[in-house]
Amino acid sequence: MTEQNDPRMIIADATQTPERRLEALTEVARALGKPKGRSGESNNHIHTCYSFSPYTPAGAALAARAAGLDVAGSVDHDSYAAAGEMRAACALLGIGAVTGFELRVSLAAVARRFPEKIARLLTERKLNNPDSPGIIYMTIQGVPAQASAEVETFLAPVRRARYERTRHMVERTNALLGDLGLQSIDFEKDVAAVSKFAEGGTITERHLLAALSNSILKAVSPGRALVDWLEGTLGLWLSDSQRRMLSDPANPYLSYDLLGALKAGFLDRIFIQPKEECIDVSKALAFAMRIGAIPAYAYLGDVAESPTGDKKAEKFEDDILDDLVPALREIGFPAITYMPPRNTIDQLVRLQRLCEHYGFMEISGVDINQPRQSFNCPELRLPAFTHLDDATWAMVAHEALSAIDRCFGLFSNENPLSRLPIRQRIMLFAQTGRRIDLSDPRSIEDTANTLFQEKNV
Repeated sequence: MTEQNDPRMIIADATQTPERRLEALTEVARALGKPKGRSGESNNHIHTCYSFSPYTPAGAALAARAAGLDVAGSVDHDSYAAAGEMRAACALLGIGAVTGFELRVSLAAVARRFPEKIARLLTERKLNNPDSPGIIYMTIQGVPAQASAEVETFLAPVRRARYERTRHMVERTNALLGDLGLQSIDFEKDVAAVSKFAEGGTITERHLLAALSNSILKAVSPGRALVDWLEGTLGLWLSDSQRRMLSDPANPYLSYDLLGALKAGFLDRIFIQPKEECIDVSKALAFAMRIGAIPAYAYLGDVAESPTGDKKAEKFEDDILDDLVPALREIGFPAITYMPPRNTIDQLVRLQRLCEHYGFMEISGVDINQPRQSFNCPELRLPAFTHLDDATWAMVAHEALSAIDRCFGLFSNENPLSRLPIRQRIMLFAQTGRRIDLSDPRSIEDTANTLFQEKNV
């Protein structure tokens, strides 16, 4: 079998059409058979080639299955283009699917509703965004398939604004490269053309930094010379682990590790603060609820050393978490998402207590955007985190049931179960999610009927 006809190569190829990748995945899935049992692990925060990641949606689903995950979820930056392929791929592989997207939103307008102390907290300090105060990351997940056109209309202006801002950032970068002895970057050829922007994807800072990484590696030999150049000429501070990885000329992930170091130590020299692309948080929340999706604040937590090397040591929410969490509830967030491998147990236990006190749904995931990262989240097997597995399966049911009728959504006021406490709703939806066969539409309708009939609603 030639590489051109190798199903796994086709699945991983971002230049192939989604239809061709799914056709190849059908062959692989047939050979794999159905999963044998469940692990209790899932990942609801996988980026694909439609923002910045080495994984196609089908490739991400296959990697999730290979890692033994029960559920895989896509959340590309400012893009929902991966969703259809992701859902279909997960159905072929016999695992659950949760689809959505991630975006940055502004707190400027909503902060005016709060007393001065909280207003300043929301607008003058970095919360979960290493690049900007007053602008936060959030996810909108569990998006019903029928909402795709609405999501595209909502996100298209965001992607276009980010496209233009990145183009101007390339101009800033090029103004520095000549003095560094580096080849300039062509925005259209080196950034836009290697993205999936033309297919509904987005262009991120990582696309720009990937182009910069390529320019550096053309001028500086991999190995110790690269580390010396980064520290001496570029003036980067590198951790011991970064120095070790970047000095290895045989490192298969060298370009990604270099990108991470540039994101942590160089990006702020060329960064242009986003404006037009950052929707008001209230508008984003209203849109999510209108289409029957689940919006969540993405907790970052203070960073000591970033697992992927793309964040410098810095303080974020932890000092003000007791004030921030109730403010998020008042703003209108029904859920908080976090990444157990990124934080300490103390950070997570504190966050969990606050989520329970203020009635937040808790969502887990591991931010996947480079090949060195593991899809696994073994923390989910610990007793303190098993409720996150229930939440994931509840989102599987939520997305499937909302596709029948948005009133069946977990947070819909029209949901016949809406009078129940959120944790009880999550348990019922989780039981339903585990019963659904996502490859069979009749299974979805049958489980929906069973859920609501059993509860006499």
